[in-house]
Amino acid sequence: MAEASLQHGGHSASGGWARKTIEVPCTVDLEQTPDALHAYVDLQGIDVGPGDEVIVHDAPTAIAFGESAVYRCQASVRRAGPLQRAWAYIEGYLELTELYEVSFSEGKAR
Repeated sequence: MAEASLQHGGHSASGGWARKTIEVPCTVDLEQTPDALHAYVDLQGIDVGPGDEVIVHDAPTAIAFGESAVYRCQASVRRAGPLQRAWAYIEGYLELTELYEVSFSEGKAR
């Protein structure tokens, strides 16, 4: 995280504590070929956690069919506060349990 610079954000109404915004370099890998369709972002020097928000600046939004390319950009990572992080864990757990209910329900599909 040596390349990252910290900026302290204001107070968040939903989190109650100041959130940090971190500017980091990133790599955007785009491919649209007959074999693959993907867009990957690799943030350099930072791990993103539950509830964190990432904005990639000046990233391309499309690539022509049959092409693949790698771009270097900047990204802003806004760290979740303790309440946002806890809420993200709860939401993830509830979504997972909803999948269990759908996957293992009794009876035949109509």
